Amino acid sequence: MKITAFEVREDERPFFEKLARDQHLDLVLCPDPLNMKNLRMLTDSAGISVLGRSRLDAGILDCLKERGVRYISTRTIGYNHIDVEYARSIGLKVSNADYAPNGVADYAVMLMLMSLRNYKQALYRGNVNDYSLPGLEGREMRNLTVGIVGVGKIGRTVIENLRGFGCRILAFNRHPVPDLEHQVTFVPLDTLYRDSDIISLHVPLHAQTYHMIDRSAMSQMKDGVILINTARGELIDMEALLDGIETKKIGALGLDVIENEEGIYHKDRRTDIISNREMAYLRQFPNVTMTQHMAFYTIEAVESMVSCGVRNLLEFEKCGSCRLEL
Repeated sequence: MKITAFEVREDERPFFEKLARDQHLDLVLCPDPLNMKNLRMLTDSAGISVLGRSRLDAGILDCLKERGVRYISTRTIGYNHIDVEYARSIGLKVSNADYAPNGVADYAVMLMLMSLRNYKQALYRGNVNDYSLPGLEGREMRNLTVGIVGVGKIGRTVIENLRGFGCRILAFNRHPVPDLEHQVTFVPLDTLYRDSDIISLHVPLHAQTYHMIDRSAMSQMKDGVILINTARGELIDMEALLDGIETKKIGALGLDVIENEEGIYHKDRRTDIISNREMAYLRQFPNVTMTQHMAFYTIEAVESMVSCGVRNLLEFEKCGSCRLEL
């Protein structure tokens, strides 16, 4: 079976090459996202694998179909960069990746602690030999209420991590999670907004969750609330976010993702003009910690993402089915 993988980073390459040897694959690796210009690489490829910068809309999907591609895998858990319904309608099979939730869950808790302890300002001061304390007084997790929005694999692992801190944990989920009811208190979303000192988002991006944190949602939250987002940037309305920081409604932000990050994160843009004013403005606040969509980025997760990306395509070819976690 011939497979073409796009957006292949150097850290992924050894895992791809090992799978190619072990599975006797004809594997083509491309560092660029899939687009109309590099579709010509797909001669005789039955399957392709991509990451999140490849935008697989109807036009791209039609071209894939015309070139004989039958299977698509994304090496990400999220799949909002693929028009899955259209792919299905033209007979293309699509799968997403699965990897252990621990890396992202650990990262979310790290951002909570960094926000609570004013780590960004402490680090900055230390770099300029300012070792003063005023303005750096923090808070202890054990005295706070943490709200977890979305109790999938990552959300429930965050809950497990937080239990050792002794904090009160609230959770909202679209479906009941009976086995966690003795560990957390499940509440409606508006109650979670109202009662939480820290709110951490762990839901996928789709039409119902797009801009779920907007001005109306923020108005229900405590003054000084801490927001953590390691899921998808579009869950939070950027304009509402800026208003929340400026008015001090939001006490601190820990963001691994932001709205309109495409074309910026996962690239070296040191000498470029970056046309994202909101991003530049947001990151300068002393109580905003922003990282470059890297919560997932562990050795274990990278290996698992590559393995899922290839093995799902092989499973499609072998038996015509594959678990698609939508």
